[in-house]
Amino acid sequence: MQKRLLLIGGGHSHVEVIRRLALKPEPGVAVTLVSPDRHTAYSGMLPGHIAGHYRFEDCHIDLAALCNRAGIALVADKVTGLDLQQRAARCGNGADLAYDVVSVDCGSTPVTANIPGAENHGVPIKPVPAFLEQWTALRASARSATTELRVAVVGAGAGGVELVLAMAHCIDADGGRARFTIISDGPAILAAHPAGVRRRFMAVLQRRGIEMQLDTPVQRATPGGLVLGNCESAAFDHIIWVTGAAAPAWPRASGLQTDASGFIAVNRHLQSPSHAFVFAAGDIASMLESPRPKSGVHAVRQGPPLTENLRRALRGTALKCHHPQRMVLALISTGDRCAVASYGPIAFGGAWVWRWKDRIDSRFMARYNSLTPEA
Repeated sequence: MQKRLLLIGGGHSHVEVIRRLALKPEPGVAVTLVSPDRHTAYSGMLPGHIAGHYRFEDCHIDLAALCNRAGIALVADKVTGLDLQQRAARCGNGADLAYDVVSVDCGSTPVTANIPGAENHGVPIKPVPAFLEQWTALRASARSATTELRVAVVGAGAGGVELVLAMAHCIDADGGRARFTIISDGPAILAAHPAGVRRRFMAVLQRRGIEMQLDTPVQRATPGGLVLGNCESAAFDHIIWVTGAAAPAWPRASGLQTDASGFIAVNRHLQSPSHAFVFAAGDIASMLESPRPKSGVHAVRQGPPLTENLRRALRGTALKCHHPQRMVLALISTGDRCAVASYGPIAFGGAWVWRWKDRIDSRFMARYNSLTPEA
């Protein structure tokens, strides 16, 4: 009897699962991917796309084409819950998809639930397709503006800093008019990175004329801008949310074990401790025994061990442990064709770092366009 593997979401871990299943199919297993989007953005190249260095197809993986080459069925929908007793996933259209083993890699969204008005005013960086639509409109507005557009980016981690520099570079190259402000409730940008990285990016932000409001929590969003922690109103034409990661409600509501924030708890096998037939990876997963930041780097590296353990779960054999690296290399772009490397306490940067990053990212994308057997 054929086993059924259901993949929920087309994140960085799952595209590697699909690639490996295409190169080496699992006998006697029917695989289905559920994703609301045909294309999945590679986070490492998305800032470069926004800056104008990459085309859409350069930094997006075509899930339909990848699934077709792997013999995997693609369902264009969103999962809204799991029936863990009947082993079925409920989709947005009301249909149920049965499975024997299920894996979740549907990502996260920026945290805005505690900010009144955020859902109605501004756009989150995720989901990426909706953000790119808004970015296209913002870019057009900046080109035709007679006065400077006022743009706020809320969040000063690597995602927020890369985004604001990429947008500023593109608008400047377009000859558009916009003034950018990065806002954070923390005392520093890039808090997860060493002081050398922060100093370099502070200098870049100041040189590009990007304003910074640090130690400034957002109290609420309004039609005309933001009310900040000092109770002062700040006028903005556009607000972009790049705040910390939030989980969807359905994993906890389905009865899966989650962490305090609602992310799916997983053990060293990337397996749910509460339901052995459920696996998770990427931003949606919370590794209980070896916590790591939400990062595309970790999601990419979870792909190979996730594939192996899904095969083993379907076969009924012992699973293998995943041991994530304690330190990972982060290559953070500065909007132009330069980047800064961050590795533990080490920081260095320049145009050559961007070229290095570009080679790494381009090789990554080539694996999915050509299905190369690279490890």
